[in-house]
Amino acid sequence: MSITAYLAGPDVFLPDAEAHAARKVAICAGFGITGRPPLNEDVESLKALPESRLWRVIFDKDVAMMEACDIIIANLTPFRGPSADAGTLVELGWFLGRGKPIFAYSNTATPFAERSRRHLAAQPDPIPGLMVEGFGLPDNLMVPGAVLQGGGHPIVLPADGRDRDFDSLEVFAECVRLAAEACRR
Repeated sequence: MSITAYLAGPDVFLPDAEAHAARKVAICAGFGITGRPPLNEDVESLKALPESRLWRVIFDKDVAMMEACDIIIANLTPFRGPSADAGTLVELGWFLGRGKPIFAYSNTATPFAERSRRHLAAQPDPIPGLMVEGFGLPDNLMVPGAVLQGGGHPIVLPADGRDRDFDSLEVFAECVRLAAEACRR
């Protein structure tokens, strides 16, 4: 049985996004999974479109790609703040809503509450006294809840409890291994 995975995450914003995506696709292939990164190299010819139209072309392309995939493997490494990328979280919710299997990882082992407190020290809340969510989870409780409900496995984190570089693929590879094993049952 062939498995196609939508490779969600803010990796598309990396300066070397295409090369990084190729490495991820190769890791997936090693586990018998076809990885589909939502890069926009196929819409480069549309760059002449006004932004008011271009964003919709990219959105429609990504939704069509999600429709064609069996599972999602999402990079939930914090992006531009203490939490995962907002677009990736929408994609995760899309897969949850469709009842398609969800697998996710983060290169950050530091719990969400600790990251949030650090962020608040640098950028205070506009309303003082707001609670910081605890629970020792890797992100807002809805995120690991969706991953667990959607795939039956928690978010894969660095096994040794140490954060990895944003573009490290070590934890991604473990997540792909887990997804391949779960999908073959």
